[in-house]
Amino acid sequence: MASGVEFDEGGETKGSMWVLDQKLDQPMDEEAGRLKNMYREKKFSAILLLRLAFQSLGVVYGDLGTSPLYVFYNTFPHGIDDPEDVIGALSLIIYSLTLIPLLKYVFIVCRANDNGQGGTFALYSLLCRHAKVKTIPNQHRTDEELTTYSRSTFHEHSFAAKTKRWLEVNAFRRTSLLILVLVGTCMVIGDGILTPAISVLSASGGIKVDHPKMSNDVVVLVAVIILVGLFSLQHYGTDKVGWLFAPIVLLWFLMIGGIGIFNIYKYDSSVLRAFSPVYIYRFFKRGKKKGWTSLGGIMLSITGTEALFADLAHFPVSAIQLAFTVIVFPCLLLAYSGQAAYIMENRDHVVDAFYRSIPDKVYWPVFIIATLAAIVASQATISATFSIIKQALALGCFPRVKVVHTSKKFLGQIYIPDMNWILMVLCIAVTAGFKNKSQIGNAYGTAVVIVMLVTTLLMTLIMLLVWHCHWILVLLFTFFSLVVECTYFSAMLFKVDQGGWVPLVIAAAFLIIMYVWHYGTMKRYEFEMHSKVSMAWILGLGPSLGLVRVPGIGLVYTELASGVPHIFSHFITNLPAIHSVVVFVCVKYLPVYTVPEEERFLVKRIGPKNFHMFRCVARFGYKDLHKKDDEFEKKLFDNLFMFVRLESMMEGCSDSDEYSVYGQQTQQSRDYLLKDNGHTSSSNLDFTISSVDSIVPARSPMHANNTITSSGRETELDELEFLSSCRDAGVVHILGNTVVRARRESRIYKKIAIDYIYAFLRKICRENSVIFNVPHESLLNVGQIFFV
Repeated sequence: MASGVEFDEGGETKGSMWVLDQKLDQPMDEEAGRLKNMYREKKFSAILLLRLAFQSLGVVYGDLGTSPLYVFYNTFPHGIDDPEDVIGALSLIIYSLTLIPLLKYVFIVCRANDNGQGGTFALYSLLCRHAKVKTIPNQHRTDEELTTYSRSTFHEHSFAAKTKRWLEVNAFRRTSLLILVLVGTCMVIGDGILTPAISVLSASGGIKVDHPKMSNDVVVLVAVIILVGLFSLQHYGTDKVGWLFAPIVLLWFLMIGGIGIFNIYKYDSSVLRAFSPVYIYRFFKRGKKKGWTSLGGIMLSITGTEALFADLAHFPVSAIQLAFTVIVFPCLLLAYSGQAAYIMENRDHVVDAFYRSIPDKVYWPVFIIATLAAIVASQATISATFSIIKQALALGCFPRVKVVHTSKKFLGQIYIPDMNWILMVLCIAVTAGFKNKSQIGNAYGTAVVIVMLVTTLLMTLIMLLVWHCHWILVLLFTFFSLVVECTYFSAMLFKVDQGGWVPLVIAAAFLIIMYVWHYGTMKRYEFEMHSKVSMAWILGLGPSLGLVRVPGIGLVYTELASGVPHIFSHFITNLPAIHSVVVFVCVKYLPVYTVPEEERFLVKRIGPKNFHMFRCVARFGYKDLHKKDDEFEKKLFDNLFMFVRLESMMEGCSDSDEYSVYGQQTQQSRDYLLKDNGHTSSSNLDFTISSVDSIVPARSPMHANNTITSSGRETELDELEFLSSCRDAGVVHILGNTVVRARRESRIYKKIAIDYIYAFLRKICRENSVIFNVPHESLLNVGQIFFV
C-alpha cells in the first residue's frame, strides 16, 4: 500500500506523502486489523508459556526472591523486645506481599503495559498517545494511523475528556508530568545500583556465620569480586543469562520454601496466626513510633516489584503472572513464616536470622545457592534499568548511548554497555563505602517506595484516559495504593540520615542529566521550527546566486517533518551548490513501542518535478530505537524509487485529485496497477495518491544533458534512470551540527546547564551517523550556533 496523505509544507504547499506496504489482495480494513493483531501480545502455546515463565524467574524475580536475606534484620536492627512483635512484623510482610506485588502489580499494573513494554516511560508513552502531553510537538496526524498507534476515544463531555483537556491546556502540567516520570526513572536507576549492593553483601555475610572471627572487610571484598563478575556477564544478553540463572532461582525458591516448612514444624507453628490482620493493629499499638519506623525494614520485603514491571519488555505478562502465583508468592510466604518461627525461639539471632535458621546439613549448599541467587537478584534490576533507559531515549530524555540487541527472537532484550559500567562503578562504591547492609537497606527502601508512588499517580491517569474506568474505581485504586505507599514513605523519611540520602543524591544527578538533555533537545527542535525557510525561497535562489547542481544525491538529515531546515539554507547560502537530487531525511521517534517495517518510511516530492527534491520521514518506536541499522540507506532508496515509480504510473490514469489515506482509490487506478507487469506485479503494491505539489516551477538549474519539456517531463532520461545514475555518482550524508549556547543575559543556572552540562553530554553521546551506519568518507557536518 502506498498511502497518500495531505501534508502541510510550512504553509507554502500541500503534497503527497506515501507509505509503502506489500498487500493488494486483501481489503484495507482486513489488512489493518491483521496488522494490529500482529503487534498485540501473542497467544503463546502452553509449552512456550511454561518455558518463558521459567526464564522469567531468572530475570524478573531474583530481586523479590532474595529479600528474605535481610528483611528481619532491617526490621529489628536493635533487637526484639516482645515475641509478639515478630508476629506483627510477619503479618505486615504477608499483607504487603499480597496488596502490592500480587494484587496491584501482577494483576493490575502489568495490564497497563504498552504492547508488552513496562516501566514508567511505557505508561508515559500511553498517555502521550491519548493526550497531547508530549513536550516536543513533532507528531503529525499520519502518525496516528500507524497500526501500532492504538488509542481509544471517549465522549467529549466525559470525565476522561475533561481530565485530558486539563492536562493539555497548561504547559506547566505537561512539564510536571514529565518530571514525575523522570523522577520514577531515576529511582529505578538508583534501584539498579542498590539492589546488587545489598543482595550480594547480604549473601556474602553468610561466611561470617560459620567463621565469626572473619573481618568484615573480607566479606566486602568477596562482594566486590562477585559484582565485577556479574556486570561482566551482561553482554551475553538476558536470554542467555536467563537460561543460566533460571534454574538457580527456581532451586532457591524451592529451598527457602522447604526450609520455611521445616522451621514452622520444628520451632513454632503458631506464627501462622499472622495471617490475621489483627496483629498489625496490635504491632503499631504496642510499638508506636518504633513500630512505625520499623516499616522501613518491612518495605524491603516488596523490593523488586518495580523491577518486575520494568522487565515486562523481556517476557509476556502471562508468563510473569504464572511464575509469581505458582512459585514466587507461596514460597516467599513460607520462607518468611519459617524465619519468624525460628526467631520466636531465638530472638538474639535476628541479625543473621536467615542463615541461622538453615539446618546444619544443608548450610553450605544453601549458602552457595543464596550467593548465586543474590547475583540473579541484581540481574532483575540491571535488566530493568536497561529497558527503562531505552524508553527514555525515544522521548528525547536521555543522551544517545549504544544499545545492543542481544536476542533475535525477543527485541526487548537489550544491553547498554555504557550504563552497565557506570552502574558497576557506583554499585562498588556503595558497597565499599557503607559496608553495612542496614544503611544500604534504608537507601534501597527509599528508592523503591518513590518508584511505587510515581507508578500509582501515572496509573490513575492511565485508568482514566486509556481504560476509561469509572471515576469511583479510579478513586478506590488510588486511595488504597496511596494509603499503603504513603505509610511506607513516611517511615522511610526517618531513615534519610541513615543511608536514605543515597538514592536521593543518585536520582538528583540523573534527573539533572535527563532534564537538561530534554531541555536542550526541545530548544533545538524549536529553533529548527522557527528558523525553517520556505521552499519558494530555495527555488528562487537559482538565478540570483547562480546555484549549481553537482552530480550525486544529498541526504539532508533534519528533525523537521515539514519545511526546509535552516542548516540547508545556511549551507547553500555559503556554498551555492547542491546535488542533482536532494532528499530531506527526517528521523522521528514516536511514543509507540515499534513501527512496522512496511509503515516506517513516508515519502513525498517537494518542489517541481524537474527539481528532484524529496522528503523522507523515517519513523521509529522505542523498541526498535538506536539499533544500528546497516541497511538504512538501502531501505530509504527502495522507498524513494517505489514512490517515483508509482507516481509516474498514476499520471493521467484518474481524474480525481484527492484520495483518502486508507486506499479509497478508484477501480481504474487499481486495474492500471495490475496490468503493469513491468514494475509492480511481483510486489503486488496497493497505492493511493493525493494532489501533487502546487509550487510554481522555477527555472531548473539541471545539467544540459537533462532536457526538460514544457510539460515538465524528462525526454532524454527517465527519472528512475536519472536517480540511479545520481546514486552511482555518490551519496553524501549532510548532518547538522547545531551548537547550543546560553545568551549573555541568561541566569547563571541556565548558563551552567546549557554551556557546560548539555555541551558535555552532546560531546560524549553517540552520533546519529553511527546509528544509521553513515560512512565517514561520505559524511558532511554543517555547523551552526544558536542562543537560548
